[in-house]
Amino acid sequence: MNAGEGPHSYVRNSSCQRGVVDVAKPIIEEEIAAKLDINTRQNRFGIADFGCSTGYNSFPAIEIITQAINKKYKSPKNTSKTPEFYIFFNDVITNDFNTLFTSLPPNINYQAVAVPGDFHGRLLPEYSLHFVYSSWSLQWLSAVPEAVADGGSPAWNKGEILYTRDKTLVCDAYLDRFDKDIGSFLESRAVEMVSGGLMALLVPAVPEFWNPESEYTIPSDVGYLLGSSLMDMAKKGRFSEEKVDSFNLPYYFPTPEQLKVILIKNQSFTIERFEILNNPGKHTLASVNARAACFRAVHERLLTDHFGSAIIDELFELYTKKLEASPVFVNPDNDKTIVILAVLKRKLI
Repeated sequence: MNAGEGPHSYVRNSSCQRGVVDVAKPIIEEEIAAKLDINTRQNRFGIADFGCSTGYNSFPAIEIITQAINKKYKSPKNTSKTPEFYIFFNDVITNDFNTLFTSLPPNINYQAVAVPGDFHGRLLPEYSLHFVYSSWSLQWLSAVPEAVADGGSPAWNKGEILYTRDKTLVCDAYLDRFDKDIGSFLESRAVEMVSGGLMALLVPAVPEFWNPESEYTIPSDVGYLLGSSLMDMAKKGRFSEEKVDSFNLPYYFPTPEQLKVILIKNQSFTIERFEILNNPGKHTLASVNARAACFRAVHERLLTDHFGSAIIDELFELYTKKLEASPVFVNPDNDKTIVILAVLKRKLI
């Protein structure tokens, strides 16, 4: 994500991702009240946000979680002392942790800790976490599937930068990578969590069926418009078409059924809740410029690493024009992207 607080930063262009937090709030509070097991032998409580970015969307979620846990501890049925909260903010090592820590809310009721690293693997000590949270993060893959970048593979994704529904082998390669990555994420958290701990995962997803000619999801938006913008620039000689062929975005939006199958396979957690949520945040991107700015905040660093920084302004000017010319992509009501809220509970160890 783009660092800092400038006009192209994630801080100023992530309202879409923020919208789902308010929708998920009552469900998370209900599950904590009913399902979270309290360990009265410890006076510390570990909470982790995996994929925290710069904190703009993380801090409200952490406040919801800590307040709900405090309420549970103060219940007449509980006699243990309210614990000290340790919040572990995790994201990749290139994340802008400076902005995160300088923007921490005043008078927080927890100790804040940075945990840089890939959340697909182990990051924290055994039995150190009581609650795990992750929002708009688990769609990111540990790597682009090898087959889609291999010119000799039948799943080669020539001319595209993301999977599309008409390329079955490419979709299968992305789903296979997503399956392995979610499995690795869950097994890593299983070691780090205590028995009876809860996990709330907000995962962007797509419906089972969609028609890209009359409605869209984020994968079709990026894959079609941003990809075609890159190819147009290649045809103008700004870089080679082979440069586009070798670039693929490392994320996958599952369907609800695909995600549920992956979660059921895991032997360390039970599924306590599986809800499909509409994301009101998409209506904060009602203008062409707002939508383009959101996508730039998320994708610019990936694009710069591959194509260089000199082409970015030109690329997003072209992308914005393509958005403006398309009544399908510019209307937020046509956005059929959904968010899945999965609440998991760590089985007894």
